[in-house]
Amino acid sequence: MEQKFFLPFIKIHMLYHASKEKIYGSWMKEELERHGYNISYGTLYPTLHRLFNEGYLSCEKKIIEGKARKYYFITEKGKKLLTTLREKILELTNEIMV
Repeated sequence: MEQKFFLPFIKIHMLYHASKEKIYGSWMKEELERHGYNISYGTLYPTLHRLFNEGYLSCEKKIIEGKARKYYFITEKGKKLLTTLREKILELTNEIMV
């Protein structure tokens, strides 16, 4: 499958999970793999950073076992986008699944 078609789905997964709890890279990679997405860290981290830089995610750093870990969580801007995406996904699903 072509990764360029799946990247938007991956971003939506990231926003969704960040709306439920704080997420970090390796956890998100495992969660995406559970859904059948094979994503490299070379794609995962730039995608998280892009969502952060665009204001959809916030980030806090914590030291875990002597290593810095970035935890991401959704912003108000991200919540608004996720709401819009849910509406568009529902509309598209209703159209293509008939």
